[in-house]
Amino acid sequence: MSQVVNAGFPILTATAAVPAVGAILTAAVPAARRTAAKWLALLVSLVTLVLAAVVMVRFEPGGDRYQLVESHSWIKDFGVRYELGVDGIGVALIALTALLIPFIIMAGWHDADPLETKSSRWRPTQGFFALILMVEAMVILSFEATDVFLFYILFEAMLIPMYFLIGGFGDRAHAGTDENAAAQRSYAAVKFLLYNLVGGLIMLAAVIGLYVVAGNFSLTEIAAARADGSLEMATNTERLLFLGFFFAFAVKAPLWPLHTWLPNAMGEATAPVAVLITAVVDKVGTFAMLRFCLQLFPEASKWATPAIIVLALISIVYGALVAVGQRDIKRLVAYASISHFGFIIMGIFAMTTQGQSGATLYMVNHGISTAALMLVAGFLISRRGSRLIADYGGVQKVAPVLAGTFLVGGLATLSLPGLAPFVSEFLVLVGTFARYPVAGIIATTGIVLAALYTLVLYQRTMTGPVKTEEIRTMPDLRVRELVVVAPLIALLILLGVFPKPLTDIVNPAVTHTMSDVQQSDPQPTVPLQTVEAK
Repeated sequence: MSQVVNAGFPILTATAAVPAVGAILTAAVPAARRTAAKWLALLVSLVTLVLAAVVMVRFEPGGDRYQLVESHSWIKDFGVRYELGVDGIGVALIALTALLIPFIIMAGWHDADPLETKSSRWRPTQGFFALILMVEAMVILSFEATDVFLFYILFEAMLIPMYFLIGGFGDRAHAGTDENAAAQRSYAAVKFLLYNLVGGLIMLAAVIGLYVVAGNFSLTEIAAARADGSLEMATNTERLLFLGFFFAFAVKAPLWPLHTWLPNAMGEATAPVAVLITAVVDKVGTFAMLRFCLQLFPEASKWATPAIIVLALISIVYGALVAVGQRDIKRLVAYASISHFGFIIMGIFAMTTQGQSGATLYMVNHGISTAALMLVAGFLISRRGSRLIADYGGVQKVAPVLAGTFLVGGLATLSLPGLAPFVSEFLVLVGTFARYPVAGIIATTGIVLAALYTLVLYQRTMTGPVKTEEIRTMPDLRVRELVVVAPLIALLILLGVFPKPLTDIVNPAVTHTMSDVQQSDPQPTVPLQTVEAK
């Protein structure tokens, strides 16, 4: 597997180091200077975005599989290396992460301001923004890591700041009104941590097993040895190792039936932290399925594909059905995300070029569309002080811009043609149908249900008469909120009508992944008829 170690400026390390150092500096800002901490965090996130843009510019889609490679000895006795490299899929997700963090910071500008209520006494502003930057650093580095042990450390370490973001900075819709708010946040945070720790511990056993078999942790070396036949695994060994990795990634993704932590975590977290969970952190799980499961265990991946396709279909239909019946806005978005992750995982394991390209695009487009919808929902909830759908009605009469952006975010969620998620969902369905036509047909029910829960949500919250005095006096989006939402809406439209820049980066990496599992796209069962010229 070709890769050339980068002897120049370590751009990949810098892209992760800037938010990590920024997190330390933000946490060190004096307590009385909360506003300075916010601006520092925003500045750091913008610098990280610039570095991510440099990575995209320097990446050559037609070049080596892993580029901008950095490799240094770390724990020599165990063959652990600080080894980084990016392919097209990693570049796309690094860009997504760096893009969303500034909007998350701006959207949560006042979410960690001190409150007078006893239940929310501990809200250090500096800590809130420092934790967001630390999560960004770990997620970016996980997309870059090509050493399995290094990836595992990052995979587990990112749980710590996420635990404190969920448990320590809850949704203010309950603040001061619900005596159980702190207990609910604590429950959601502990559930998130326990589910992911169990997955991580099982993965740790698989990582150790991989080392015993391969003798090192280098993804590129192990994959190359698997490809040329110099490293062979017994069938049962490969399947057990695959299951250990896949289980951890399925928890993170989340895939049914390992999904139950997500609605609690998103429901109790602030809207920006909810976006951080589902649009950023959860993508590590689906990314790792492509990078590690398929590349390290190709035969086991094909062996497990039928079962994984079934689980993905259950996620699609179950998530959408439960979303239809939700009374809580944020939990509705959470269950919708479970359905969308089902599409992503189905596309990955359809083992077709269209399916995996669509799955990668879906990771990016889902991140943007969910961010747009959830952040606008957060602005709405902060005005009314309630997450319940029944407490709204007639919002479009008093806040038309808020209602309009909410509608666009919702239409993107249901994959309306012309918006970015449509392209990715269409590719996933085409790629799945080519190899598993029955699964492709069943998965289309998720599209119908998505239209139902999205349009019903909009109808009940935005249309009709103004229900309460709180809504009648509700302000429209402010300048800061428009700065958050407008670029996301613009990106949804741009990538919906012109996805080529993203597909050009992603497709070569997908071709390599298809080669790893020794799969080619199925040929049409009905040959094209040629018409002879008269």
